[in-house]
Amino acid sequence: MQEKVIFITGATGGIGKAAAFALARQGHRVIIHGRDKGRTQRVQQEIMEATRNKHVDYIVGDLFLLAEARRVAHALIDRYERLDVLINNAGGIMSNICALTAEGHETTIALNLLTPFVLMQELLPLLRKSEDGRIVNVSSSSHRINAKPDFSDLELVNGYNPLRAYGNSKLFIMFVTEMLSEDLRGKGIENVTVNTMHPGAVATGFGVQSDLGPVLNALSKVARLFFRTPEKGAETLVYLAADAVVKGVRGKYFIDLKPAVVSRKYDSIENRKKVWDYCARVMASVEAVR
Repeated sequence: MQEKVIFITGATGGIGKAAAFALARQGHRVIIHGRDKGRTQRVQQEIMEATRNKHVDYIVGDLFLLAEARRVAHALIDRYERLDVLINNAGGIMSNICALTAEGHETTIALNLLTPFVLMQELLPLLRKSEDGRIVNVSSSSHRINAKPDFSDLELVNGYNPLRAYGNSKLFIMFVTEMLSEDLRGKGIENVTVNTMHPGAVATGFGVQSDLGPVLNALSKVARLFFRTPEKGAETLVYLAADAVVKGVRGKYFIDLKPAVVSRKYDSIENRKKVWDYCARVMASVEAVR
């Protein structure tokens, strides 16, 4: 198997960390991302010791911020001659009270949609240097269950609800994935593919600190008893990142290693374009932190 250069956001815990271990065991050069330098370095050492793969690098950045996403992308461009796989895994469900980032964006949309969009755009030239460039975006079945978008208020300035915001963000990342896939195909760029996946309900720290209200907090604790392991949740991530079977597959949504049906309730060319154009406008307004 040819070594791939793979960048995974949110890789210090949960399915991101499990995917990093699995891909390092396969012999790939894995670059893990985390928000805390000490924790990220510790995970790097864990992976290297457990897999005996010394080609595990790390990068630190606060991906709630678009400027930080740009800085991280530029750091990768400076360090590596090519990138084979970008896994946009970092994400979260936030608390019952709407919060804004330092850049003024609702935190769910910022982390789950806007910074992945920035990373895809900024790292595309590096991915194009690969013979088999792949982007894998983590979505969720919440796009079907909880999404209720207002396309005139994408960040839910009015009517915020944490589950609705989360579902919307996972629907929107599917929209931009499909838009990017179509754009690449239209430009004749065949060596970079983009897909999304749902890891299933996984027993990780995801959402544990989120205050969803007393009823949902209690239900969440009970439900976690039946969740799958991070390793099981990461299987489709690893498959889409490295398996030769899915080379050339693009614009698809995967669950448990298989293509799945995307909810089309809110899907239209017009709505996809509204989300894409919004992300592009926001990205254009932010300068990279140097």
